Amino acid sequence: MTRRRFLVLLPAACVVAALCGGAAAPEPAEEVRFCFVQITDTHFGDDDHAERTARAVEMINRLPMKVACVVHTGDVVEDRIADPNTVRAARKTLDRLRAPLHYLPGNHDISRLTPAEHAALYRKQFGPLCSRAEYHGVVFLMVYTEPPAKGFAVPGFDPLAWLEKALKAARGKPVIVFHHRPCVGDFYGNRVHPGWPAEARKRWVDLLNAHNVRAVLAGHFHRDEQYWLGRVPLYVSAPVAGYFGRQGSFRIYEYHNGRLSYRSQYIRMDR
Repeated sequence: MTRRRFLVLLPAACVVAALCGGAAAPEPAEEVRFCFVQITDTHFGDDDHAERTARAVEMINRLPMKVACVVHTGDVVEDRIADPNTVRAARKTLDRLRAPLHYLPGNHDISRLTPAEHAALYRKQFGPLCSRAEYHGVVFLMVYTEPPAKGFAVPGFDPLAWLEKALKAARGKPVIVFHHRPCVGDFYGNRVHPGWPAEARKRWVDLLNAHNVRAVLAGHFHRDEQYWLGRVPLYVSAPVAGYFGRQGSFRIYEYHNGRLSYRSQYIRMDR
């Protein structure tokens, strides 16, 4: 008797799964795409800066795309955290934003002369020095990171310890970190001025690269700049304030499947 041999064709995914000793590969994750806004360095305490910020708020509220949130990356006020009138004006203007607003302090919000006192005032008026939010599965970490070597240390507060704990709590989710002063050197007056102390900078960069951090967003330089911190991009935004003859601006970011792109929007004062 002749034996017949049959060849059974299995789907490729099953063959691969059998060879690998596991189940078929999962379907691709759902597409993640959303927009958010960064504003920085409003420096309330100057009438021109207050008008620029009010105009920026109007423009953000009229954007044609849905904005998940707005993040203010520091220097909300110009060394006037103890002035109730300046703080009241800042809150009255910024509270008109329709999207959720997240704050973090900069070097002009917490003075190097009285960091503990000013930190307490900032917490009372604007919220914690560090905070967390989540949008569409992406973790936003807002961190006060002024270098202790420059005199801005708040007693009993370690921002890098807070960041490390928050990154671990993210459990592998994509993270965007926001702070004020970039860790890199600043170039002005035709020379490079040192950034963070080497030890603090190394700890910062190592932390970012040990987790699923997709980008770092900052302000402070009053210029548009971009750097790499290991594999993590650092985007530095230009300010709302008009120092150095700048036209005020803010940024619209789009997060799309782990990648970040942005558009700079100039603040037009003519209505």
